[in-house]
Amino acid sequence: MTGTSISSQEKRGYEEHYITSETIVTSEKVEDFLSTSVEKEHYGLSDRASAQQHLEEEEDSPIEEVRAVVPNTDDPDLPVYTFRVVFLGLIFTCFLAFVNQFFFYRDNPMVVGALVVQLISFPIAKFMEKIIPKSKFFNPGPFNVKEHVLIVVMANCSYQTAYAMDIITIQRIYYGQNMGWGGGILLIWTTQLIGFGLGGILRKYLVYPASMVWPANLATISLLRSLHQVQDNWTGPSRFRWFLYMFGAMFVYQWFPSYFWPILGAFSWICWINPRNLILSQVTGSKAMGILAFSFDWSQIVSYLMNPLVVPGWAIANIAVAFVIVAWIIGPAMYYSNVWDAQKFPMITSKLFTTNGDSWVNSKVLTADRLLDEAAYAEYGPLRMAPFFALNYGIGFAGITCILVHTYLYHGKEIVARFKESRTKENNDDIHMKLMRVYPEVPQWWYAIIFIVSFGVSFGVIYGWPIYLPWWGLILAVAISVIFSLPIGIITAITNQTPGLNIITELIIGFALPGHPIANVTFKTYGYISMVQAITFVSDLKLGHYTKVPPRAMFWAQIAGTILAGLINLATGTWLMDTVKDICSDGAAPWTCPNANVFYSASIIWGVIGPQKMFGPESPYNAMLWFLLIGLLLPIPFYFLAKRYPNSWFKYVHIPLFLNALGMMPPATPINYFMWCSIGFFFMTILRRYKHDWWVKYNYVTAAAFDTASSIATLIIFGVQTGTNVYEFNWWGSGGQVYSGLDYVAADNCPLSMANGQGVCHSCSPAS
Repeated sequence: MTGTSISSQEKRGYEEHYITSETIVTSEKVEDFLSTSVEKEHYGLSDRASAQQHLEEEEDSPIEEVRAVVPNTDDPDLPVYTFRVVFLGLIFTCFLAFVNQFFFYRDNPMVVGALVVQLISFPIAKFMEKIIPKSKFFNPGPFNVKEHVLIVVMANCSYQTAYAMDIITIQRIYYGQNMGWGGGILLIWTTQLIGFGLGGILRKYLVYPASMVWPANLATISLLRSLHQVQDNWTGPSRFRWFLYMFGAMFVYQWFPSYFWPILGAFSWICWINPRNLILSQVTGSKAMGILAFSFDWSQIVSYLMNPLVVPGWAIANIAVAFVIVAWIIGPAMYYSNVWDAQKFPMITSKLFTTNGDSWVNSKVLTADRLLDEAAYAEYGPLRMAPFFALNYGIGFAGITCILVHTYLYHGKEIVARFKESRTKENNDDIHMKLMRVYPEVPQWWYAIIFIVSFGVSFGVIYGWPIYLPWWGLILAVAISVIFSLPIGIITAITNQTPGLNIITELIIGFALPGHPIANVTFKTYGYISMVQAITFVSDLKLGHYTKVPPRAMFWAQIAGTILAGLINLATGTWLMDTVKDICSDGAAPWTCPNANVFYSASIIWGVIGPQKMFGPESPYNAMLWFLLIGLLLPIPFYFLAKRYPNSWFKYVHIPLFLNALGMMPPATPINYFMWCSIGFFFMTILRRYKHDWWVKYNYVTAAAFDTASSIATLIIFGVQTGTNVYEFNWWGSGGQVYSGLDYVAADNCPLSMANGQGVCHSCSPAS
């Protein structure tokens, strides 16, 4: 077409084409561009296809990672309310909620993630597409990516067991109190749904802005595109074929560290020189410092810090520096200087002890009402913990206080700008926000009603069952969650790391209400997990935003997944606690409940004993409280240094991430961090810089393939072990070798890494 005008029929055809072919171009832009031959000539565009490509490339996300993965297109006519979504979403929600709650009580609990659902649901849905008669609801056509996203979102609401199950478990097993079905389900639903309501309210600040990337979603979208799109003009394997290659390789490989050659999971090879040498074991063993030790088990590498292939390189650098300074410099210096009688305890452990190094027996200091008996504690106590564990609490104090200062300095203007934009017409949205305008938004009052109702029912929970948390405690807990959700959400959206509120919530209620363990953990759950749930829900909303799923469909999928998953969690946990004899004890192996035991230890430190005794003026750990002030001050100099030297490394320093990087250690050990940082550096720095084209095409596909294959292989391996009753093979590669003179074993053939400074190990498994 050479003229400056087009017929109404042609224009209507172009508009329809530009909508149904998933293009970003509005009808106004189509008309303007097609009517301007000068502009076409300027860009050297000779036909409609090249014009369309130019217009599509003209506007895209300003974030490179997003441009590499998320298409700047949409088809509003794709169906989302289908039988496939309802059926598969509910089935997989029940499956994940049951399986992960089942494994929650076992040794080395395995988590089957939503990536598994993402993979398995695709062929099942395609099969349903072919066999079910055509129908607007039952089979409206090809299984599309938006249906797939809704199934994944429901799975995301269920694969992590409800945090309140920890309360229900320890209250019943360790404190001899049973909330029953009524109290249990209301506790689970309220703690989950308060965060849901809060997350929806924060959409304008955490979902809509292009700067809120949410890196973890990029791996999900990469896999979805690999499954649903076929690239014709592709150099090298397609994303889907590459996914199959990587999936197959990891699936086969996972059998070696998980079954045939377990020592690959903790390869402390230097320790083998002399496993009887205490210092050598502590320096090189996988359960201590782990210097020059390796793990070749993907499931262990990603078990605490998620997938390193989706974390920005600068964030990995912050975590690596924090890890080296704390785990390999400060921690060992404290231990070998015998700070706080450090050598009476193992170097790195979350277990609790008496002053002479014996394991702590909590029942000796409790009354019949499961409250602290001051006289008994005065006789049996005081409680002690490993110095590294105490130091980690101090770093956690600093990490949580620095969030407010960091967010104010680095993101304060952006938050204010987003707030102002939310009250006026938004003219500066990126392409993804513009595309979402076609869909009816979820009214803000829908989320507000869920928040208010859940908050109100929570008062019935704390007064209707033996929790002993007063009304002001509940209000304070939820207020903490409300205050911190936005700044922590910003950090998560940018770095893929979520600082926790568990320490600050435990500290606050521990001072306000000492000697009340169940009230303490309940306060922590309402204050901490409500924020975590808000972040989780917002992350899924961003996934729907990227994939152009109608917001109201996302709302109902998340609500259904959350309510159903909580019910399955409670049913599974109740069934196991009713049927497994002595569950959560060493004699009930493999039903030893490692997660619940960590939660139980926290209830002792912060609830039974309380921070006044653990961190007060008379406590050796009192100095850790100064970290609260350190956290407030530390971001300030780095902010001004980054302003003064904008092109220096100072601009990459992220103090909240730096301080909160070690939040999972223990139970994570240095070997987990070392391997995670090393792999992340290779993929997110070296490959991204020197093999950029490969990185753009395959990095996030590789991340998804590794996680999916590892999860499925581990599940099958467990079935094989259970069915054959063969859990390991009798050779040195299985670990667990018993050395002469040692009465305990270790999976890395380095048993003294778990011993204290006298070579005594209270945490080791007895030799068999």
